[in-house]
Amino acid sequence: MSGMRTMRIGNGPRRTGPGSRRPSPAAHGPATSGETSAADPAAVRPGLTLAAVAVVQFMVSLDLSVVNVGLPQIATGLGFGAVGLTWVIHAYALTFGGLLLLGGKAADRYGRRRVLLLGLGLFGLASLAGGFAREPGHLVAARAAQGVGAAALAPAALALLTATFPAGRARIRAFGVWSATNAAGGALGVLIGGLLTEYAGWRWVMWVNVPMAACALALARRGVAADPPPARTGRPDVLGAVLATAGMTLLVFGIVRTDRYPWGSAVTLTTLAVAAALLAAFVQVERTTAREPLVRLGLFANRSVAGANAYNLLVGAAMASAFYFMSLYLQRVLGNGAALTGLMFVPFALAVVAGSVLAVKLGHRLAPRTLLVIGGLLTAGGFAWFGLISPDGAFTTDVLGPSIIAGTGFGLCLGPVASAATIGVADQETGTASGLLNSARQIGAALGLAALGTAADDRTGPTVTPESLTDGYAFGLTLGAALLAAAALIALTVLPRTRPAPVARADDRDRLPARD
Repeated sequence: MSGMRTMRIGNGPRRTGPGSRRPSPAAHGPATSGETSAADPAAVRPGLTLAAVAVVQFMVSLDLSVVNVGLPQIATGLGFGAVGLTWVIHAYALTFGGLLLLGGKAADRYGRRRVLLLGLGLFGLASLAGGFAREPGHLVAARAAQGVGAAALAPAALALLTATFPAGRARIRAFGVWSATNAAGGALGVLIGGLLTEYAGWRWVMWVNVPMAACALALARRGVAADPPPARTGRPDVLGAVLATAGMTLLVFGIVRTDRYPWGSAVTLTTLAVAAALLAAFVQVERTTAREPLVRLGLFANRSVAGANAYNLLVGAAMASAFYFMSLYLQRVLGNGAALTGLMFVPFALAVVAGSVLAVKLGHRLAPRTLLVIGGLLTAGGFAWFGLISPDGAFTTDVLGPSIIAGTGFGLCLGPVASAATIGVADQETGTASGLLNSARQIGAALGLAALGTAADDRTGPTVTPESLTDGYAFGLTLGAALLAAAALIALTVLPRTRPAPVARADDRDRLPARD
């Protein structure tokens, strides 16, 4: 994005008028000699900011899937038991899902750049340590630390993108790039994980994050302006933070453990009941606290925020299940190896990128609400096609076609849903809104995989054959199609009617970076 005009990024005010390069010095009060201005033209580089956010999102999405393929080799290499191995996944899911709200609030309160850099540093170091693990506990601890880092950097990166590109064509392009890297990381994680595991060893599924974290760190240090002095309205809501973190962590814990303890078991019911009680107490605290709340409940009165989060929860549930079922179908039914299975996900990843590019082009003509309805229905159609898989199927007849349809639809959804989740949100709450959106997706993924996986197992039955496995996977994929149809209905009925983004004019006070 070279050649783009300089613009104001970060938490501070926008440009004050036509041709203005700096906000008024009074915008943040008297400047101190040691303060680095976020409006310094040498520090404001929207292109580098977008590149840093794109690398961050690719890395976080990649890490959600890249480790899965290497689990059998990890078990052999470190001596994991069947139950202990699941904690390689659960440790990351628990800390990531449980701390996202806290990470978003930290970005708002202490600065997006600062939180992003800290999260990147922790994520990179944890990935490096995980690759050198010699005991099961070492790897589990490293995965938990990765989750903490991701919970800090993911909402900070999305909030930074929202603040840098607040409206217009530049916003559509930026969220298109973000959505393409988001989906490509998740889809290509299976391929990259398979190749690394088969040809380099399982430790590289951890080490692959290190150069990406270093690259994102360098881009963020050069391209993201220093945070302005934070505008804090009161003391932090420590009790609310503890309740939200504990409630979210227990919720994710109860869901992911349904593979061992069924939904109706005393362990699962007790865990989910305690999680619900903690989250209910959190809501009560947020309503009555005299401190600065972790999440201002009035945020949910914004129909765009509420609708986008509900939409993202259902899409996250469907997509996590689809990757799981199709990976098992390709390996356990069709008999493909890990590397070849990963290669078969490439058409889906390319279709997602194509859908993201199409969303950018259509975003000038269609409102986000319309794109979310079209994308949701298109993805639902692809999932329904996936639901027709057969035991004697083949890649070209059972996988390629629905991958292209579902991938294109998914690509149409990603940018608009992230954009909708932050429309009309005050600048000082974009981190919180970003944390909410990431939380919705993470909880949706855990809930969908647990619920749809249980339904698929019940359909498979006690006798495991290629036919029964296919029947179970097909049922789970069909349920995923139903979730996506419900997401499209939410977009149609909950999200407000908005017009497509207008073309920015030269005299627009909120003018965005445009190509010269």
